[in-house]
Amino acid sequence: MTSTGTAARQVTPRTGPAWMIMVLTCACQFMVILDASIINVALPAIHRDLGFTSTGLPWVVNGYLLTFAGFMLLGGRAADLFGRRRMLVAGLSAFSASSLAAGLASVPEVLVAARLAQGMGAAMLAPATLAVINTWFTEKHARARAFGAWSAAGGVGGMAGAVVGGAITTGLSWRWVFLINVPIGAVLIAVAMTSLAATRTGRRERLDLAGAVTGTAGLAALIYGVMQSADHGWTSVPVAGPVAAGLLLLVAFTVVEARFATHPMMPPRLFGIRGVAVGNGMLLLFGGAAMAMWYFTSLFLQNVLGYDAFQTGLGQTPAAVAFVVVARLAAALLPRAGARSLVLAGSGCFVAGFGWLSQAHAGSGYVTGMLGPTLLVAAGIGLTFPTLMAAATADVPEGDAGTVGGLASTANQVGGSVGLAVLASAAGARAAMEADESSPAALAAGYDLVFLLAAGLGLAIAAVSPLLPRRRGG
Repeated sequence: MTSTGTAARQVTPRTGPAWMIMVLTCACQFMVILDASIINVALPAIHRDLGFTSTGLPWVVNGYLLTFAGFMLLGGRAADLFGRRRMLVAGLSAFSASSLAAGLASVPEVLVAARLAQGMGAAMLAPATLAVINTWFTEKHARARAFGAWSAAGGVGGMAGAVVGGAITTGLSWRWVFLINVPIGAVLIAVAMTSLAATRTGRRERLDLAGAVTGTAGLAALIYGVMQSADHGWTSVPVAGPVAAGLLLLVAFTVVEARFATHPMMPPRLFGIRGVAVGNGMLLLFGGAAMAMWYFTSLFLQNVLGYDAFQTGLGQTPAAVAFVVVARLAAALLPRAGARSLVLAGSGCFVAGFGWLSQAHAGSGYVTGMLGPTLLVAAGIGLTFPTLMAAATADVPEGDAGTVGGLASTANQVGGSVGLAVLASAAGARAAMEADESSPAALAAGYDLVFLLAAGLGLAIAAVSPLLPRRRGG
């Protein structure tokens, strides 16, 4: 172990009780994930009130996702260098201030700029919460419970978006979708200041600027190009150009980190830890499978079965509840059963559930066509997600907890973004083979192909699971 790693293993001072730290980290994760989905229901009202163009409106969603995923590596490293409490409070402050700006926006440009800033705040916040869990909950059972609760909070945030967004937009105004974050953020800042000790790693390192620029720009360009694939072909300049630039920048990032950086933003030594290397690779696969579940079942309910947005949110609620329950169960089982067993069981649920979903059609009923298989897939997500997050962030020096947390969050987000784009292209190509590609039957055929591909991702996760550490709960 180097002197840097030794310095990183200092004991974290404790202030607040464990339950308060748990509530703080879960509330932050809930808010960050909620804001990625809550806006969808409000888009028609925003379009009408602010006069967005049809091409500009998607950036109310994409702007947040772009900076959120693109800046998480940098946010994680900053948490290690400048302190977890400092970055968590900074992230909450930026998130709340940009939410206020978004809620008060009177022109499209201000709203999009606020959403970009909101995503950057989330990118500081998400890895900081993981670093807090990794360094505060050191006992393996407590750490497993913390990851289970944190994962469940994110899942509930993602699924609550349609219901909460619809209720706020209908009962108040779309502006309150953003403004509600301001008082919540203020409360969480107060909790963070009183419950978390002001700690640093003990190192006096400068931020790796070359790594920060190449890594952040590479991720942002890659994700931007992938997002453009919804409107352009994969070989078109708007897609291929940014994707190629992003990949080249990420190659440059790898070279800088391995050969030139004195204090790299992403130290290559971390990939010598099996859980970090394998866990993050599996999170890339998992992100695509999870996106197939939540995104494409939502489209199936709306475009094939004819549900409105609110009914779709209610229709997905049983799966969300199943996810929360199973994620908490996985937290209890992880220290005893180990990561391999839980991931293998979860991937089995993916294969069975997605295989069942692939048989759904325009005449399917909700109970037999959607409810049963989505409960199976949600159980698979509940078993797999907290387990992979725990495995991907385990066995690291305390001073690298934020960095590894940012890497794990980035892997999951990038896997979801790329998976969504590839699966959406496959669904569109399959639907186009039908006589009327916009009919419910044609759309159902496209979604069924997506579910079969997602079952394949489940098989891939199962195949890789033996490479995980044999037993590791915290």
